[in-house]
Amino acid sequence: MEPHRKHSVGDTTLHTCHPCRRTIPYRIYAVFHTCGIIALMYHHVHSLLTANTTLITSLLLLSDIVLAFMWATTTSLRYKPVRRTEYPEKYAAEPEDFPKLDVFICTADPYKEPPMMVVNTALSVMAYEYPSDKISVYVSDDGGSSLTLFALMEAAKFSKHWLPFCKKNNVQDRSPEVYFSSKLRSRSDEAENIKMMYEDMKSRVEHVVESGKVETAFIACDQFSCVFDLWTDKFTRHDHPTIIMVLQHNETEMMPNLIYVSREKSKVSPHHFKAGALNTLLRVSAVMTNSPIILTLDCDMYSNNPTTPLHALCYLSDPKINFDLGFVQFPQKFQGVNKNDIYASELKRPFDINTVGFDGLMGPVHMGTGCFFNRRAFYGPPTTLILPEIETFGPNRIADKPIKAQDILALAHDVAGCNYECNTNWGSKIGFRYGSLVEDYFTGFMLHCEGWRSIFCSPTKAAFYGDSPKCLTDVIGQQIRWSVGLLEVAFSRYNPLTYGIKPLSLLMSLGYCHYAFWPFWCIPLVVYGILPQVALIHGVSVFPKASDPWFWLYIILFLGGYAQDLSDFLLEGGTYRKWWNDQRMWMVRGLSSFFFGFTEFTLKTLNLSTQGFNVTSKSNDDNEQMKRYEQEIFDFGPSSSMFLPITTVAIMNLLAFMRGLYGIFTWGEGPVLELMLASFAVVNCLPIYEAMVLRIDDGKLPKRICFLAGLLSFVLTGSGYFFLK
Repeated sequence: MEPHRKHSVGDTTLHTCHPCRRTIPYRIYAVFHTCGIIALMYHHVHSLLTANTTLITSLLLLSDIVLAFMWATTTSLRYKPVRRTEYPEKYAAEPEDFPKLDVFICTADPYKEPPMMVVNTALSVMAYEYPSDKISVYVSDDGGSSLTLFALMEAAKFSKHWLPFCKKNNVQDRSPEVYFSSKLRSRSDEAENIKMMYEDMKSRVEHVVESGKVETAFIACDQFSCVFDLWTDKFTRHDHPTIIMVLQHNETEMMPNLIYVSREKSKVSPHHFKAGALNTLLRVSAVMTNSPIILTLDCDMYSNNPTTPLHALCYLSDPKINFDLGFVQFPQKFQGVNKNDIYASELKRPFDINTVGFDGLMGPVHMGTGCFFNRRAFYGPPTTLILPEIETFGPNRIADKPIKAQDILALAHDVAGCNYECNTNWGSKIGFRYGSLVEDYFTGFMLHCEGWRSIFCSPTKAAFYGDSPKCLTDVIGQQIRWSVGLLEVAFSRYNPLTYGIKPLSLLMSLGYCHYAFWPFWCIPLVVYGILPQVALIHGVSVFPKASDPWFWLYIILFLGGYAQDLSDFLLEGGTYRKWWNDQRMWMVRGLSSFFFGFTEFTLKTLNLSTQGFNVTSKSNDDNEQMKRYEQEIFDFGPSSSMFLPITTVAIMNLLAFMRGLYGIFTWGEGPVLELMLASFAVVNCLPIYEAMVLRIDDGKLPKRICFLAGLLSFVLTGSGYFFLK
């Protein structure tokens, strides 16, 4: 692949691209593994036609079909992985020639997403190494909280000191919390004074959050005092008017714009969760600034690299590729992850391994945060502009009116109304797309289908850092929501395999299928977690015996698949321990979040349940929970039925393992593969056994769950006897 070149001044190369060295070995292995899968399918079909246990053979066949399909989707992303390098130091432009940048930050709950977290994220991007008057930061508060508004008012005042300090001293950590927590920070008088200002601001904000209301004594600016009168007894997070406050603007000083936006909400109007909030920001920003580049961020994703916009501009400003370049996606990185990442919170496969594979095709999926968009991409395909209902506010308009002008503020309030989108193209043909809880995945998919491309940008110094859940309950709950959203896409007319195969390519469609059908992992995990174990307990073989040549096919496919997965992990900077924990969490997710996500989606489809959007907590106030996390001890949190399937499978595998060890001395040539599978599962389930029996802390598995799992194991083992005969 020839490296891309960009001519900025003279003949300056701003970015290069080259294929990964592992591509050829992976393609060769894919051929052999495919042959093995075909042989395995032949073996299953032959057994189905000749065996007496039709149900068992059918379940094993179904499981292996799912495994084969998911392997194919992963292999499509190993076909053409690439790596890119950009050179932001070579980007040459005068300050007035830099494109304007709108930053969208989303928050929804001041208790699960503490306002000081939002403040640090906003300040970190306001302090970018970028012309300050070109930056506009819009914070969407979907919870309509006066606490968040107060915190941002305080941030606006503090920014007048923080931004000049960062640029004068070339500070690299531009999140104040991170900077002042660092042992490497400056100890100068100036730095200490700034720290005192920050601590003073932090104490005021945290006092307001703790008290639950903004007291008049804390409101220093008269022009903002009246806005807090809106928070009456009738004001709720689900029913309130539009609030748009310009907290800081660059018309009087060289500072970034900071705008607070809380869209109107009504209990009788659909809000479309985060996608609806982002579309409101798209319209409000189109009225006020209409910058050609948009950065979307979650409220916990602070900027870790002040030159991040320049990395994105190395691609977005390249005339050779920017005609159809829809977005530049940066990876999600997380702070505070324990040494061996016991909950696989880094999500290394979707955020690193798979992404370089997507990048060699049409580009990575949209990950929901850390993404620089070409505003034009939200208004139809590259070749066909779809104008919004107010045509003068299309993506190419130059916003030249003051953002505090009365007509501008009035129009901004209008486009943030809860009924504004009725009978428009918002959410269907323009903006972020509705129809799935995973609006990021769905929007990226639709943009790719329209002909837009994307690029994965992963600088050496991470662009963003965020917080990850520290409790297993939060991890599972978050991924149940993802599972439901992905299934909504998989079972819609926008299924990647049917809708996407024509506008995309087969490989790109399969890559998107890897996520759309993610919850399907629960099928083979349930079957392989229960069926062979029941057979082993009753001394029956469902797999070929050691003397059968087919025995070695299972061994080769299992070891080959795991070896390739391990090599992927290590080549992307992982460790053996992290890989082990990652594959363990794959099993935990399959028997919890994927299983219950499938259940929730089925109930929702049958109109028996309504899925809501629950914000994942980013607050780490539980000291005991944090202590367990740092010690790498699984925290199962409060009693929850979501751990019943995995606990049941753990018990059944332990029983099967003990029965198999005893059977070695009595069976002769017994069910070896079944014993190997049970042994592998038992090793993976060690944290569960510990939480069931050995622990007395609050993070142990509740006795109720252990009792029900034991009872269910007994029922499954007993009933399984009749299916095996």
